[in-house]
Amino acid sequence: MEVHGKCGGAGTERRHECRRGTRGRVRHIYWSGVGGAGRSGLVGWREEDGGWGEMDLAGGRAMVSWGRTHMAYSTRSYARSYSDSGGLPPAIKWLLIANVGVYLLQFFVGLAGGGWFFNLFWLRPLDVVSHFFIWQVATYMFLHGNVFHIAFNMFALWVFGAPLEQAFGTRKFLNFYFLCGIGAGVFVVLAAYLFGNPAIPTIGSSGAIYGILMASAVLWPDQIVLMFFLFPIKLRYYVMVVGAIAFLGTFQPASGVNDFAHLSGLGFGYLYVKMRRVRGFRFDPVGMAREKYKAWKLARAKRRFQVYLKKNGRIQ
Repeated sequence: MEVHGKCGGAGTERRHECRRGTRGRVRHIYWSGVGGAGRSGLVGWREEDGGWGEMDLAGGRAMVSWGRTHMAYSTRSYARSYSDSGGLPPAIKWLLIANVGVYLLQFFVGLAGGGWFFNLFWLRPLDVVSHFFIWQVATYMFLHGNVFHIAFNMFALWVFGAPLEQAFGTRKFLNFYFLCGIGAGVFVVLAAYLFGNPAIPTIGSSGAIYGILMASAVLWPDQIVLMFFLFPIKLRYYVMVVGAIAFLGTFQPASGVNDFAHLSGLGFGYLYVKMRRVRGFRFDPVGMAREKYKAWKLARAKRRFQVYLKKNGRIQ
């Protein structure tokens, strides 16, 4: 990338350079400091198409996000990160609608005596292995036991998931959400056969929620949150506390809470964020499936064309 001019100074607080990238797009660079030897770090850049890139100034880490926010990760506020955009991000909004809608359906159908129907969609390891109810590793995420269960999960999804979706983008956030939730479900099945009782069902989106908590702690470790709505604590320490509680809970299988889902959700969340920093890594099952489908259609069309040529005597 070559310097192609300056777009007006910004005093001694920031320096604004205008550069042209390898694809010919103009990129506006914002530095903190006075520039030159006094240049202290990259604040962000803005493409001419309106996208923003950000870098964490602490340690010079190149964790990049794209979106409408003009703030670095370390100064991001959970409260204003999505309120300034005019509402909830789309993935968070539809996940909230889906979870609350399924809970209401579950509640009223249960009052009518049809609650047994939802037993087909909870995560019961015995059903997954013996009856091949493999859909349960995904559908259990949308079932909740009571109003406090769903209220806590949806509150955490709202508070921590909204800024994470803006950092990842809607599609990658959904990939991440279901990776943590389904991965936790698979781990629950394995743990049930190794350490527990495979006949005990599991419900709730806690695996995905704990993955969101871990990803948020990795990206914004110094963000202050209120533990139990009373005690201010840095997010990194908050996740350490809930992780320790989940670990200790694995030694109490009769507690009614499947802490293996919580721990595995934390693990998948950590691995995903760390692997995103590895060059060339991509987890996009929807995109991968679309590419596979296009390749299959192209191969099928090629075979049909070859058959057509053979029938018409154009290939010997």
